[in-house]
This record gives sequence, structure tokens and C-alpha cells, in this order.
Amino acid sequence: MMHIYEEASRCLLCDNAPCTKACSNGDPARAIRAIRFDNAGSALRWVTRCSDADLERAEQACIHYDRPIRIRELLSNCGPQSKAETMPSLAIEFCGIKCENPFFLASSAVCTNYEMVAKALEAGWGGVFYKTICKQDIREVSPRFDAVKDGTEMIGFRNMEQLSENPHEVDFEILNRLKKKYPHKVIIASIMGQYEEEWGELALMAQNAGCDAVELNFSCPQMRLAGLGSDVGQDPELVTFYTAYVKQAVNIPVIPKMTPNITQINQPAIGAYFAGADAISAINTIKSITMSPLAQVNGKQTISGYSGRAVKPIALRFIQEMAANPIMRKVQYSGIGGIETWRDALEFIQLGCRSVQVCTAVMQYGYRIIDDLILGMQTYMAERGIDSLDKLVGEQLPAFVLPSGLDRDTLVYPKIDREKCIGCGRCYISCSDGGHQAISFNADTRQPQITGTKCVGCHLCRLVCPTGAIGVAKRINKK
Repeated sequence: MMHIYEEASRCLLCDNAPCTKACSNGDPARAIRAIRFDNAGSALRWVTRCSDADLERAEQACIHYDRPIRIRELLSNCGPQSKAETMPSLAIEFCGIKCENPFFLASSAVCTNYEMVAKALEAGWGGVFYKTICKQDIREVSPRFDAVKDGTEMIGFRNMEQLSENPHEVDFEILNRLKKKYPHKVIIASIMGQYEEEWGELALMAQNAGCDAVELNFSCPQMRLAGLGSDVGQDPELVTFYTAYVKQAVNIPVIPKMTPNITQINQPAIGAYFAGADAISAINTIKSITMSPLAQVNGKQTISGYSGRAVKPIALRFIQEMAANPIMRKVQYSGIGGIETWRDALEFIQLGCRSVQVCTAVMQYGYRIIDDLILGMQTYMAERGIDSLDKLVGEQLPAFVLPSGLDRDTLVYPKIDREKCIGCGRCYISCSDGGHQAISFNADTRQPQITGTKCVGCHLCRLVCPTGAIGVAKRINKK
């Protein structure tokens, strides 16, 4: 059976897709995009009227640089379709602000002017954390981006971009226009000052512009001047001081944005909490290096921020640590880091976030991914019988314990599905060289066999299996 996600991931996600233009009775490009963004159970709704001839023409029109996407086979392997008839609302309150959904643009290159933000809000995004406003003269480098890639997709994304290049007065005028045009959307200004009076002044300008809240950027990792960005976020005293100062200056919610470039995020976060923060955003990008010669700036390199799907586990770790801290029970969270699909967003929400912010995925795929973020979350809720997003917030926090609290008296054996196994031997190689030598492999029959007396249930074999042929058996007591 085809790995539908792998095939959908080959799709170039073209603008004005030739496959859909060639199909007169449906939208195969939209169906493929649904599969790519974890909505395979809803994909066929866009091709219900398509004949085999329609889909054949779509395949022939595919402009893939390698080979055309196998559209007919892909769609025929989508599996059971969702039976959800009515979709629940995704409305939620964040810092007392009513949000039509929890999906926001993160403060970044995806929201630097009126036209960009307006386009995103029209597409269905719940709101925006506008690109960080400051009073500095921002001068950017070229090139400013680099990536760790798998084919055409970016696993990790490195950027050297700093803050908004617009004069701060222009940015606040843009935010004022946006709030007037879209009063039901959530408009949040991200700001960065150099000293306390500047933090307060910028925050007050955000409030006067009609912004719903203000985010304090304590976390940008590539500021060219010392004492800014993550230099602040690594210093609990400065986080506390600047947060308290801004809270005294404005009446709108104040949201410090934490840096991941620190060992204990709870130290500055607690400072922000006691200073009166209404919510905390986390995380900003992680300091990193990529070595591509094409990313050099006139022959020079530097340390800068890393984002994309590679950082999601790190972001989740920081969110969980803060949300599980009993001291900060009353503060809310906005999750950032590696969110591409609705399931990524769900994980942040289940760890306590009431909103999520997206940047790198938009840079790669465009604002249109909001369609699948909304569809996937609604379908998931409908299938679980959940009528309110509030019921998902923090629901997985009780599952987390310290290492000392984990069950060490039972194990789960891996289980091989012979129908899916193709006899490649990957499980055998990994177990032999990186595990506990618990798998034997018959070179003639090409059949792996698990030896129970040696297997410790580490599940390395399951993770390396390229066909998903290794699952799990029932948990049992260790002998």
C-alpha cells in the first residue's frame, strides 16, 4: 500500500495548480494538500465528482520536477473518511480576549505590513502578533535565511532577520488600520525597547493604536547590539523589571516572549509572572549555526535563530515545564515552535496553551495552511465529541512525571506485521548495532524474528521500520 503522506509530501503545492486546472469537476490539489497537512480523512470531499478520466488528466498536468504525483493511487488509498457532520466552534478566550480560533501569525517575516496581515486575516487566521516594533535603525543582511532540507521541505530553518524595518510610527498606524478594518480579529503588537522608558512608550503607543495586547520580545537571538533580545530573556531580573514597567504603563494584556537559549526557562518566567504578566509566549528561535557556503554574508557567518519542525520537541518541553509549575497556575500560554499541522497545534494546546503561533510553516507553504489547521482541529474535536476547545487545554499535563515516577516494572514488546514487512532488514541492523541484538534475520526468507529473552522493549526497531510493519504488543510485567 502506498505511503500516502510520503507521496503527498512530494507535491510541490503549486500556486494555481495545473492539476486542478486540468480537472473540470474537482480540486485534486486541495485534496492532496489536505493529506499533506494531516487531513487524509477529509481529502476526498474535494474530488467526489471527479471521474477517473478527470484525475488522469490532472496527473498528466502535474509539473513535478521528478515524476508526476500519482494522484489516482494517492486518493484511492486515503482510507476511511470522516463522518463528522457538524463542526464545533474553535472560539477561545486568551488573556480575556475573544478569539475566533487559536491560530495566530507569529511575530516574524510573515507579518510585516498591512497587506500581508490583511490577506492572512481574510484567509481565516484568528489574529496576529505583528513583527517586533522598535526605535532602532534596523539594517538587514543578504542572504538572511538558510535551511536544513529533506527534498523540497525544510526540516529546520535558520534566519538572521531582526525586527521591523519600518519606522515605529508607521507600524502603529498599520496596526490601527488593521484593528479598525478587522475589529473581530486579535491584533497584538510585539515590541522591543532599549531601556525602561522606551519599553513603556512603545507599549503605550500599541495601546493607543487599538491593539488588543502587547508582546514583549525578550528573546530575539540575533540582535546586533548587546543588551537586547535574548540578552534580556536570559536575565530574570531584567525580565521582571521590564514586564513590571510595561504593566504600569498600559491597561491591555502584557505577554513576555521567552527565549529557549537558557537552561531553566522557569527562572525568567516566574519573574514575568510576579511582575504581572497576563500570558507568556514561548519559544523564540534557538541559537544555531548552519555551514552552507550559500548562506554566507560576503564570506562571513554568524550564530542566529533556528526554527521549523525540528524545534517542536524543544518548544513543547519548555511549555510543559512552565505550565506544570504550580507557582504560575494563573498565567496563560501562547505556544510557538515547529507548528505545521493541526496535530502539532493540538500538542501545544494539550500542554496548556490557549493560542498557538505559526511562522516557518507559513513562510514555506503560505497563509492557506489555515484551512487545514481549522479543518483538522474541528474534525478531531467532533470525532471525540468535544464541543469546546477549552476542554483540550492542558489535558495531557497530568501524564507528565519526573523520570523517577515512570513505570520500570513492565515492558511492551514490538510486534511484526508480516503482511506489511518487506524484508529489508533495517530492524535487524539497527537492533544489532544500536540496540540489544534481539532480532535475527534469515537472509533466504528475509524474515526478521524477535527474540523475547533479549528484547528490552526499547522500540528502536519500530522507529526505523520504513513500512510501519512493527507495532506494539500488550504491556506485560517484566519477568
